[in-house]
Amino acid sequence: MTRILVVDDEPDLEILVKQKFRKKIREHEYEFVFAENGSVALNRIQENADIDIVLSDINMPEMDGLTLLSKLNEQYSLLKTVIISAYGDMENIRNAMNNGAFDFITKPVDFNDLELTIQKTIKHVSQIHETLKAIKENNILKMYVDENVLKFMESREYESSILTNETIGATVVFIDLCGFTTISETAPADEVVKMLNAYFDVMVKEIIAQDGLIDKFIGDAVMAVFQGEYHLDRAVDAALAVREKISELPEFKGEKTFNPKVSIGIKSGEMISGNIGSASLKRLDYTVIGDTVNTAARLQDAAKENQIVITESCYEQIKESFTCKKLGEITLKNKSKPVVIYEVME
Repeated sequence: MTRILVVDDEPDLEILVKQKFRKKIREHEYEFVFAENGSVALNRIQENADIDIVLSDINMPEMDGLTLLSKLNEQYSLLKTVIISAYGDMENIRNAMNNGAFDFITKPVDFNDLELTIQKTIKHVSQIHETLKAIKENNILKMYVDENVLKFMESREYESSILTNETIGATVVFIDLCGFTTISETAPADEVVKMLNAYFDVMVKEIIAQDGLIDKFIGDAVMAVFQGEYHLDRAVDAALAVREKISELPEFKGEKTFNPKVSIGIKSGEMISGNIGSASLKRLDYTVIGDTVNTAARLQDAAKENQIVITESCYEQIKESFTCKKLGEITLKNKSKPVVIYEVME
């Protein structure tokens, strides 16, 4: 449902909008919120965090439409404003368009034109939301955002969408390239980076194939998160595929020989999902944290070449689908009791 804020000091417009769009209102396609001037409109936006579009007159008491538009651009950069005004306001309309108005329509309002304009604006807003969703899901893109996106990080929309913090049930996978540090100390820098990126590319393809998300690259390791139905099973499938694909890669022959192998730790459970970092530096990383994540990292540390290590609780969930071998008990950092671990064979 699209929530639309109509800002106009003429009470008749509210009646007309409700009459003309009664079917879409009844079918919960549109919901309208009304304000008689710009000042009231700002209060309505604070009360209704999910407003997508603003339809605003220009000439209003207390706060006019141009002043409202400037404040919206400063505080709520995702909101798109359509100016509704008379032909006599053409100079003001030009000012509004130059100051970020998405479109304008003239009075008396042609409601067929208004409907088409609303649909066009909804499509534009949806495209923006899809772009932001992609940024949220792919941490790599955050390295390339421009100044406008960084300004957006300070806005209310960013905090309400991108900065949403929640507890989720998911599976975390840590994949490390065994022994790669030795090569990075002897091979030329360009060669090291090209090799590492090539290995990462193989891993990423298999993770994405199982609907996993790349959380981050840590040195020569990858951290991935799997959510949704059968997230643990899909994580294990991805780990098995990564192990197989990496082991098939050719041996690197330089000053030192490198035969690529991976060690993998997997843990499923609850974790906190949110943006972690420094807001003042505008360096925030959308990631997951908590005991489940820490345990997955410790399991990867404990894993040997070509091993995929899981806890006993994960084994109980997947034992009917995967062949596993009990490795015994190990002591993990910050764990008071030993943890029973298993190796996923196939």
